[in-house]
Amino acid sequence: MEILRVENLIKVYGKDESQVVALDNVSFSVEKGEFVAIVGASGSGKSTLLHIIGGVDRPTSGKVYIDEKDIFNLNDDELAIFRRRQVGLIYQFYNLIPILNVAENISLPLSLDNRKVDENDLNKMLKLLGLENRREHLPNELSGGQQQRTSIGRALITNPSIILADEPTGNLDTKASEEIVSLLKKSNKELNQTIIMITHNMEIAKSADRIIKIADGKIVL
Repeated sequence: MEILRVENLIKVYGKDESQVVALDNVSFSVEKGEFVAIVGASGSGKSTLLHIIGGVDRPTSGKVYIDEKDIFNLNDDELAIFRRRQVGLIYQFYNLIPILNVAENISLPLSLDNRKVDENDLNKMLKLLGLENRREHLPNELSGGQQQRTSIGRALITNPSIILADEPTGNLDTKASEEIVSLLKKSNKELNQTIIMITHNMEIAKSADRIIKIADGKIVL
């Protein structure tokens, strides 16, 4: 079952001589439960692509369908709600709230959506993340790997249609990177979670079911 379809995406920044084509007619699809890595050099357009898929940025032209919904037919408020409920975002630099503990940071998307946190679901998530003994800790009391695991829990807690991970190991050492990739694979297999991961590291990309290569704003074979 197709969960994501990207059709003829074009993203242009600037005008005339300063114009930059970040995405040049990009099309592909992803099946539900698939783990896809998008790889490319710095400036290739991979992060722009991820931001548009996640509804953080709008394309110059083209379509993005998530779970059969054309997300750019939504107005800004509708898109923000859709993104909060259906798209889980994992960033390189964690973006945790420093005054909230692990459990509160993971539960934040539900709280922002005025939804009650199910303690059983939260406890299962903490166990999956290996953070049962860190639930009351603040971000500055955690290692980099533990902070990233917390951000992964925050992305997973709403059971979104897709998870978008932007260089999720880019700020971690080798051991922590391996743990994060292992956790993403575990959530993909055990929770049937669809994951799209941006990385410049081909070794990490090989953990995915499929690799999409992008260069100069185009998908290359």
